[in-house]
Amino acid sequence: MDDDLEARIRSGRALFESMGGFHVTGWDAGLKQISAAFTVRREYCHTNGTIAQGGFITAWLDAAMAHAVLHDSDQQLNVASLEIKVSFLERVGPGEGTVIARVVRRGKRVAFMEGDLYNPNGKLAAQATSTGLLIPANPKV
Repeated sequence: MDDDLEARIRSGRALFESMGGFHVTGWDAGLKQISAAFTVRREYCHTNGTIAQGGFITAWLDAAMAHAVLHDSDQQLNVASLEIKVSFLERVGPGEGTVIARVVRRGKRVAFMEGDLYNPNGKLAAQATSTGLLIPANPKV
């Protein structure tokens, strides 16, 4: 394996790059809600590079909901998705997108989350709900 790729994978840089620079931009503890941003690159799109493939949209929503759990648990818990449902409402084309995700309920073993993704034009483009299994964020290896 390419040593540089291995280092990028281990550091999380490769995932960051492949998700269009997905990053958290805000956290509201009272609402248990994060905001995040990402870049929809043309190579993520079909139809001559104009419409983002649904798997990328799902990944951005899933990542945002997981980050909401991380923030809600003071970085102690992560979440393994058990189920995710996405409704695609509008097209998402190249440009800067945003997502808002929140923890609806967090129990001892399971979390329920939801998220809204906005396209580069600021229109609500996709909504998701998810159920996840809570796991330690930094398990002892």
